[in-house]
Amino acid sequence: MTAFHFLANSSQEAQETYGSLTKIYGQTALEDADIIVAIGGDGTLLNALRNSDGRDIPIYGINRGSVGFLMNTPKFDNLAEKISDAESVTIYPLAMIATDVNGVKFKSIAFNEVSLLRQVRQAAKISISIDGVIRMDELICDGVLVATPAGSTAYNLSAHGPILPLKSEILALTPISAFRPRRWRGALLPSSAHIKFDIIDFSERPVSATADEIEIRDVVSVEIAQSKITKTILFDKGHSLEERILKEQFTW
Repeated sequence: MTAFHFLANSSQEAQETYGSLTKIYGQTALEDADIIVAIGGDGTLLNALRNSDGRDIPIYGINRGSVGFLMNTPKFDNLAEKISDAESVTIYPLAMIATDVNGVKFKSIAFNEVSLLRQVRQAAKISISIDGVIRMDELICDGVLVATPAGSTAYNLSAHGPILPLKSEILALTPISAFRPRRWRGALLPSSAHIKFDIIDFSERPVSATADEIEIRDVVSVEIAQSKITKTILFDKGHSLEERILKEQFTW
């Protein structure tokens, strides 16, 4: 019998669903579970991915949030059967190392994107290196981000970055409101690339770095590479993440 670990956000809908499902299927401790069922929005699923104790335990999301691009429709009949028939997707997160003005290094994982954003009214000035080679001496902007294929339809798309096929082994490097070079639209990089951002004039133009929902302020440099970690997300049959990404490209 499948051992379920349920988790939910604090909304009333999510908590009611959590109560109904745990009453039917019980609640197994995370370390003993075969599958995690995340109830809420995409943020809830990302938290489940991050907190799954280093295990590649499959995660099935039930949409009780606002967008829920990574979630499944909230239909609970035969949940165990739906999960048994679900399509699995393996995702490869980014590993971020951010160094702040005090020389302290912070490590985090991002399943959608790592984004750098200006903290004050003045634009940020950022140098970009790829695999040890400086490719842009100075990007003047509100910020810049690196997105995975799974995260390319999130913040990256809002910043006019490209939608990436799920199996493309490509990362999107996308500027946010670039002022100089004015017409630079970003770059597509192999997933093996090692990316480094150095903040210019960081004392006068402070910048924060965010890995999904984990923010580090006053950074001087940020290094990004694909993590060795893999995670598995489950989607209802016929509604895979790859299909959703494809449909997004034909939505107006």
